Amino acid sequence: MTEDGDNLTYPGGGVRLYVEGSLGEAARVVPGSEQAHYLIHVMRAKEGSRLCLFNGRDGEWAARLSEVSKRGCVLVCENRLAGQAEVPDLWLVFAPVKKTPADYVTQKATELGVRLLQPIITRRTIVRRVNAERMRANAVEAAEQSGRLTVPEVRDAVDLEKLLADWPAERRLLFCDEAGEAPPIAAALAAAPGGPWAVLVGPEGGFDPAERARIRAQGCVTPVSLGSRILRADTAGLAALAVWQALAGDWR
Repeated sequence: MTEDGDNLTYPGGGVRLYVEGSLGEAARVVPGSEQAHYLIHVMRAKEGSRLCLFNGRDGEWAARLSEVSKRGCVLVCENRLAGQAEVPDLWLVFAPVKKTPADYVTQKATELGVRLLQPIITRRTIVRRVNAERMRANAVEAAEQSGRLTVPEVRDAVDLEKLLADWPAERRLLFCDEAGEAPPIAAALAAAPGGPWAVLVGPEGGFDPAERARIRAQGCVTPVSLGSRILRADTAGLAALAVWQALAGDWR
């Protein structure tokens, strides 16, 4: 954090916090108890210390700590550092796997710029309970650390059949299908239309034949291959997100 006259610049590594309150010049924000504890007792911040705030709506703001006490503090916005920026309209639909906590998938998908995380339950899904509140906390932390100005929406787990029955017709579904014939992901995306997309990956062992047939019958689906090597379910999802971002998203 450096100071140049009245202007403040915040290089990588500065403290960033996601807050719910509105941000604007001289706006006062009261952080939650956990955030206040982190600032005062972990980071040893004092009155006048500066940090960055974002809320997913008003861009990123430089702020300073005010009214610091043992019980909490107030954050006062000073000047806007960046206007609001949105990530591409990309979802990750994934079946939780036993050996990789949903926390990890949430963190990495947030870093990769997804807009929404949707856990699904399939016939071969082993982990059938997902803590959406914990996933949300991990998404917030990953957004704070990665520099993005939004936090992805986290939905409760839903059965695959219900997901497909309610699927929005305008959203393309990139189906990572390693059990059948499908074009390489790069070739499929090179000719793919724009608009909203989602990446779909299954559980350990993949989708069963009936599920694969049901997914492929969906009118908006694009089946793809991720190469000749067998990828773990969590690896496949993150790899597909990276390729989509490189060819159709904000990595171009």
